[in-house]
Amino acid sequence: MAFSKTNRRLKIRKRIRKNLTGTANKPRLAVFRSNKEIYAQLINDVEGVTIAAASSRDKEIDNAGSKSEVAAKVGKVIAEKAKAAGVETVSFDRGGYLYHGRVKSLADGAREGGLKF
Repeated sequence: MAFSKTNRRLKIRKRIRKNLTGTANKPRLAVFRSNKEIYAQLINDVEGVTIAAASSRDKEIDNAGSKSEVAAKVGKVIAEKAKAAGVETVSFDRGGYLYHGRVKSLADGAREGGLKF
């Protein structure tokens, strides 16, 4: 029996998280994508702390444009917050989503903002 879309994503997510952890020097940039919104967090897994977070629901992000354009704006905002927290390099956790579309736009926006993956 084939996996549903959600179960397939969760299976891939577990496989990714098995090998990927965030530290204080190199936190994990976790991405969650819903049908309407996109969220990004910088997470220190050693201490279990969220360092910074940004989403398309934030007031400073203009939601005009396509979902991919909004995702790129979220990437730039999370990069600015990371710089303010003293973080330059991150490990990218795509959360089981394909590296395509909005997830890729967010990653490109974070790179434009100055984050190194």
